[in-house]
Amino acid sequence: MKHTPLTPKFPQMLHGGDYNPEQWKDYPEILERDIELMKEAHINCVSLGIFSWADIEPEEDLFNLEWLDNTIERLWKAGIHVILATPSGARPHWLADKYQEVLRVAEDGTRNFFGGRENHCYTSPVYRERVKIIDELLAEHYANHPAVIAWHISNEFNGECHCELCKKAFREFLQDKYGSLEQLNHDWWAHFWSHTYTNWEQVQPPSSKGEDSIQGLVLDWKRFVTKQTIDFMKSEIETVKSANSEIPVTTNFMGMYFDGLDYFQMAKELDIIAWDSYPMWHAPWGNIAVAQCESLSHDMMRSLKKSPFLLMECTPSTTNWHSVSKQKRPGMHVLSIVNAVAHGADSSMYFQIRQSRGSAEKFHSAVISHAGTNNTRTFKEVTEVGELLQKLTHFVYGTDSPAEVAIVFDVQNKWAIDASKGPRNDGIDYFGEIQRVYHYFWKNGITTDIVDETADFSGYKLVIAPMLYMFRDDIQKKFREFVSAGGTLVTTVFSGVVNQNDLCFLGEDTEEKLSDVMGMWVEEIDGLYDGDKNRTSWYIDRTRLFYDMTQLCEVIRPTTCDVVATFEKDYYKGCPAITKNAFGEGFAWHVAGCAPEALFDELFRQLDEKLQLERAMDAEIPNGVSVTWRQSDDGRKIVFVQNFSDCDALIPLKASYTDMVTGNKFGEALPVEKQKFRILLENPPKNDE
Repeated sequence: MKHTPLTPKFPQMLHGGDYNPEQWKDYPEILERDIELMKEAHINCVSLGIFSWADIEPEEDLFNLEWLDNTIERLWKAGIHVILATPSGARPHWLADKYQEVLRVAEDGTRNFFGGRENHCYTSPVYRERVKIIDELLAEHYANHPAVIAWHISNEFNGECHCELCKKAFREFLQDKYGSLEQLNHDWWAHFWSHTYTNWEQVQPPSSKGEDSIQGLVLDWKRFVTKQTIDFMKSEIETVKSANSEIPVTTNFMGMYFDGLDYFQMAKELDIIAWDSYPMWHAPWGNIAVAQCESLSHDMMRSLKKSPFLLMECTPSTTNWHSVSKQKRPGMHVLSIVNAVAHGADSSMYFQIRQSRGSAEKFHSAVISHAGTNNTRTFKEVTEVGELLQKLTHFVYGTDSPAEVAIVFDVQNKWAIDASKGPRNDGIDYFGEIQRVYHYFWKNGITTDIVDETADFSGYKLVIAPMLYMFRDDIQKKFREFVSAGGTLVTTVFSGVVNQNDLCFLGEDTEEKLSDVMGMWVEEIDGLYDGDKNRTSWYIDRTRLFYDMTQLCEVIRPTTCDVVATFEKDYYKGCPAITKNAFGEGFAWHVAGCAPEALFDELFRQLDEKLQLERAMDAEIPNGVSVTWRQSDDGRKIVFVQNFSDCDALIPLKASYTDMVTGNKFGEALPVEKQKFRILLENPPKNDE
């Protein structure tokens, strides 16, 4: 099926990126040349105004839109659409000079100087009022312009403020949540160390110079930061929507590895999910590992609304802020964009269109380099992407990515793990655990949704909850109903330990811990030093497979579960390492240690065989080749085959496909060169032709 177009006024695969003409107002010949080159590169959309506040409002209440009018008109005349930004991500000097309260206060109580970006207080009434004034101006002036197809709210929301305004708002947030200090003291377990609160004014944000030993405080502060960010974002959305409610809104997220905000909460307020993707291609750990991590982030962005998303920023070649700014090798840019589209992107947008001449981003690559020519490898590869997206629009734009598997990744759970003070303060690898369970599905072409604890699990065959330390949002009830109805649940080590306030569950065999569903309970957990390991083995088809367990190992007490594998060392030798429990019509599995990728691959191979999970392609996929699919209007598979390895690949086929780029047909074998791709349309069975 096809989804509602992300941008109804221009329902096309978007190709373009951030354009900053205000940097070039003194160079009219460059602005003219830019549009010529954009047209040549098949660019059909640009983001405007992201950092333009000082040029729109150079002095308080003195506005200048003439340059922006001219830019939008020239772009529109050239057939280029606009995603217009609110400029709140970087305020002008005059605003900070006159109204000091708009500048953030650090954890130690010092107010920041002017500089950088996202350096403003979301709580400040002055800042909110000045943002509303400029947003209203932009909305009234441009919301009905035919070129404007979406609003881009601010830029890469992040950070926190410890000013008195934010502290007051935090206390109000807590009073609304807990109702009384007695409840707060209980739920934070604040009686520990005699840190009991006796009046609300004593509550301060967590700080290394003050209180950081109460995990409930740490969690609630992070929740408050997300809440306050959302509230600020909503105020901007309401302002621009008031002029034309039909123009969709988005903001640019920074992927699943940015954990400063809860994107699952923020996504509810947006019409379009968009994100900025900057992987380190050609890194020493290899493109296969990079591609898997990148695919995981793409899948999360698609899962936020179960809908296609916008790749809002990426680099056509290098960044300027990685530890080493390595050029994308020939073909990698196109391959990386195909990977984004394969996982649900309906765009390829860049930072930026024209390379800055000075300041912090002058060495960040762009579509148009300092040379200002079409005669660069980067420009030619961007043009190739533009041509490809034009070909794909009719078949791919808005198409679905059906998933039978969900992996629970919960950022609030990560906050709780990070603050937990044990059992491993040298690091508990939550992201790594997510990646290890994702690997099997990525390499076998099985679409996977990445969801949080608020998700509805009823539509999935398999749900995996790696290291879900904190149970919140009534997750026990949802898991219990899912398994009872016939679903398969997999949990891993350090799961179901605490509630949403980071208070440990009490008792041994309790429903709060899902002990009935899992058929066991955890007696204790052992933290292993780096380099230390236990071991488990598993008899598979008369072969004994060995796996090292690292970092964390649990001592489990079985009740009704089957013991699939046991630990082989230490005082818990013979205790369960893998368990399986029948519950209702379904099954619940548990892996009781930090397991390697190979163990998860074997477990999911068995579950895949039993559940008959749908794959992009019924074929043996070579290592380093990723196969992903989206569903065409008529129900056929659009299959994306991407070779991230350093070797050419040949895939034996059991079905017939047509290459959507070349028109060639493949029925027996599919060759895919190294660092290249194929985009295939599944051909109808012969008896339907």
